[in-house]
Amino acid sequence: MQILRGFHHPEIARPSAVTIGNFDGVHRGHQAMLALLNSEARHRGVPSCVLTFEPHPRDFFAGVHRKPELAPARIVTLRDKLTELAGCGVDQCVILKFDARLASLPPETFIEEVLVCGLGARYALVGDDFRFGAKRAGDYTMLDSAGSRLGFDVARMNSYEVHGLRVSSSAVREALARGDMAGTAALLGRPYSISGHVVHGRKLGRDLGFRTLNLRFAHWKPAAQGIFAVLVHGLGEQPLQGVANLGVRPSLDPKDINGGRVLLETHCLQWPARLGAEGGYGKIIRVELLHKLHDELRYEGLDALQAGIARDCDAARAFFASTHAETRRQTARDRI
Repeated sequence: MQILRGFHHPEIARPSAVTIGNFDGVHRGHQAMLALLNSEARHRGVPSCVLTFEPHPRDFFAGVHRKPELAPARIVTLRDKLTELAGCGVDQCVILKFDARLASLPPETFIEEVLVCGLGARYALVGDDFRFGAKRAGDYTMLDSAGSRLGFDVARMNSYEVHGLRVSSSAVREALARGDMAGTAALLGRPYSISGHVVHGRKLGRDLGFRTLNLRFAHWKPAAQGIFAVLVHGLGEQPLQGVANLGVRPSLDPKDINGGRVLLETHCLQWPARLGAEGGYGKIIRVELLHKLHDELRYEGLDALQAGIARDCDAARAFFASTHAETRRQTARDRI
């Protein structure tokens, strides 16, 4: 998938089939929309294109109004969003910086400047609740009318439901906030995961006897927080079982080396000897958060923290043991 930031690239001028949105999570509703987009693009002989925004428009307005509570919790990092979009077969993703100028564009100007001149839209696919332009004044009816006038087709996709529940980024955020990882996976069509390069931390984990793999979560407000049983991909042929903390580590000094930033810190229950003590740094890994053990806790002192991590490891082992036992029971039933 080709990734472009803004419209200063000559490739943008060619015709395309476009859909527009934040695509946070790239859930099953998004996936259905992207499948339709790809089909329409092939029918027209043009590339499929996703137009998305960074930061999230609600992040921008939260900053403008100095009301951080208005910012939505972020489901995935930009890296993971782009990976999932590529996995859905999208040909091109254009990332627009959402700033004051973009926020102030009248909807008519957005259509002409962004869709027609910037993206060469021959087909535009939007959701049933799509709004655009300054003060969200633009809607499907306006876009459809402009398409007839300017020479591009417009289509609207209705809500996607699973077991009667509308699949949306808001529904995914709510499931993550509840710690319902099975429900989250049902909405996403895959286990919830976070990926990235393993970075150096203050190396406190090795002093406590629990070496960790650290990934930075760029946004300050992750949709999921707490302690999880996880699977780590990218360190060998088979995923590694582990326990992870996603959050700001309330038991530690917020002025430590990570500056109070959100981290996903993962301890592998069995560290592969072949990797050596430093073998994880710089590698790209993907951590699947399968089961929430509990919220982040504040421990009084490092001894209490060490004992708490040990308990979390035992709980993660119990989860994997029960999961393995259930898989064996299902396999036995299949054979009967």
